[in-house]
Amino acid sequence: MRDELASIYIMHEGDEVAIIDTGTQYSLDNVLNTLNQLDIDQQQVKYVIPTHIHLDHAGGAGVMMEQFEQAQLIIHPRGARHMIDPARLVAGSIGVYGEKLFEQLYGEIKPVDEARINIAEDLDKYYLEGRELLFIDSPGHARHHFCIYDELSHGVFSGDSFGFCYPPLKNHPWGLIPTSSPVQFDPTALKNTIDRLVSYAPEQVFLTHFGVIDKPVERSIHLRQWIDDYLVLCETINPVDTESEHKLEDEMRKMIFDRISDSGLNEDELRYILDTDIKLNSQGLAIWWRSIQNG
Repeated sequence: MRDELASIYIMHEGDEVAIIDTGTQYSLDNVLNTLNQLDIDQQQVKYVIPTHIHLDHAGGAGVMMEQFEQAQLIIHPRGARHMIDPARLVAGSIGVYGEKLFEQLYGEIKPVDEARINIAEDLDKYYLEGRELLFIDSPGHARHHFCIYDELSHGVFSGDSFGFCYPPLKNHPWGLIPTSSPVQFDPTALKNTIDRLVSYAPEQVFLTHFGVIDKPVERSIHLRQWIDDYLVLCETINPVDTESEHKLEDEMRKMIFDRISDSGLNEDELRYILDTDIKLNSQGLAIWWRSIQNG
């Protein structure tokens, strides 16, 4: 879609490699080129690890598992069946984007052989040449989400559980923004997840959107404040229909743009990097709001 939108992490320890988050099938060539530049043989890839099954994180898992024939996929318990049979995942995404845009964004979503799937329960540990990867159940953005704490880097691979922060906003105090995209957003669970990740005292967080941030413990304060402010918007607007959902999107955009108005970016530049997230965030918030109103 654009540069600097989604990160794919290659963790290299000794002769073993893990790929954390996969992008889409269109990301494979980039990964192969990067492995070649790093002088890493494809046979060294031991694990492919989507943090959750949203297609910007797991859409490329099937083609990567085909490419790296010796690799094992590690997935959250709630996500495994969708990796084995992605039909419902695909149908749901086509329902949101339409077939033409879905094909443009994601291409073909290939299934993964069940025999090559490892299910990571909360606090399970996997290893790359003795380097411990601790899997942490991380609901809030989605119920099929885990994060990974890497003791060697004192870092967390956070998927979408610690928000998004694009490079032009990397140093802005309000530039780390939570993602409430459809359809399983749960604000209480997300704040609990943030607190749990912070309890490991990480020195850095590896975001999927986009890149590494430092001082995550300090930055979690504003991240939690954003979530509270989202809820105030919902209480004020009551987004129960299409018209009020559009109003929620407009008011969220205004709130975010006002808060980062001193970022040095003009409105067109802010829209370019943030509009898709704002639209998805407002949709996810509205779905959550309607769910709690309906009991």
